[in-house]
Amino acid sequence: MVYQLHYWPSIQGRGEFVRLALEAAGASYVDVARGDASNGQGLPALFHCLQDESVARPPFACPVLVDGKRMIGQTAAILLYLGPRLKLVATSEADRVWTHQIQLTIADAVDEAHNTHHPVGAGLYYEDQKREAARAAKEFRTQRIPKFLGWLETVLARNPKGDKHLVGARLSYADLSLFQLVAGLRYAFPKATQRVLMKTPLVLGLHERVSQHHRVAAYVRSERRIPFNEEGIFRHYAELDG
Repeated sequence: MVYQLHYWPSIQGRGEFVRLALEAAGASYVDVARGDASNGQGLPALFHCLQDESVARPPFACPVLVDGKRMIGQTAAILLYLGPRLKLVATSEADRVWTHQIQLTIADAVDEAHNTHHPVGAGLYYEDQKREAARAAKEFRTQRIPKFLGWLETVLARNPKGDKHLVGARLSYADLSLFQLVAGLRYAFPKATQRVLMKTPLVLGLHERVSQHHRVAAYVRSERRIPFNEEGIFRHYAELDG
């Protein structure tokens, strides 16, 4: 079965957390919106998922995963679905729920990172809310990045199977999402994130181990990995990285 991933073709965004899981597992998938519209792909296919009246259970927004007749929206829900199928989550119910909880917390961090450059409204340009963004970014840099990465450090330290993974003793989709969170924070707030990573060595260590995973490393080097840019969730504005 070839999975279909529907996400915006020019940014990593929330779709990148799903891409990383698919890539790390070596799963067959099509990044639909990056394909040719003449072949039934491209943006028309993405908008069909989001807007067409024939879709009985319409997703609110992308990313959207299509697996046969199943259409699943929301990053954490997609990973909850894919985890067992890609062998990126433990078998016990307790571990699966815990992995999902970690993923939801990472999603909170991602939302807060986005809100630093759009604190007033997502429909406004950054230039329309720079004063408010400076205030939001200061709070995020000094309070929220340390709190989120500090919590992940605690999760690693308390894992009964060792501090190499967030859950259990093998790679999970939560580990891949931690990798992406750290990569995004390093891009958007390099100075502030480095200060926190100096105090969270287990988080940094897991990030580095995931980066060396053979499939992840190959993906990051490939053209399939869209570079960070100032249209996505993690945006680098030097004036926000105090």
